[in-house]
Amino acid sequence: MKVILLKDIKGTGKRGDIINASDGHARNYLIPRGLAKEATAGNINNLKAQKASEKKRQDEELEQAKELAEKISKITLKFTSKAGDGGKLFGSITSKDIATKLKKDHKINIDKRKIVLDSPIKELGSRFVEVKVYPEIAGKMKVEVTAQ
Repeated sequence: MKVILLKDIKGTGKRGDIINASDGHARNYLIPRGLAKEATAGNINNLKAQKASEKKRQDEELEQAKELAEKISKITLKFTSKAGDGGKLFGSITSKDIATKLKKDHKINIDKRKIVLDSPIKELGSRFVEVKVYPEIAGKMKVEVTAQ
């Protein structure tokens, strides 16, 4: 019997897959537990429509992410901090500081975990910081640190 999986089932398939299951397994286990439904013509058409709308939504998210990455690439964040001899900062500038300033100055809300810093910025000068917007899409933003 052909069934459409409604949830991921380890060893059987992923959500949305159409699989051949034995009649007993489908009628006694999968369908009563809400893990699958019978693959009728109507259900298959509904599944295709859901997959099409999901693809369209993902394409729209991808376009928005590309626009945001391009917008981020044009931004220069400027920080002022107290520094000692040799340009060493008395504190450091972390990804949280960058995310806060980005939200405050440019109204762009980015999670601090999406900002890639090898280590906190502890020196005066400028550097480029990568901001991951979407899987495989990132923008490089310039961060300048000057002394007070």
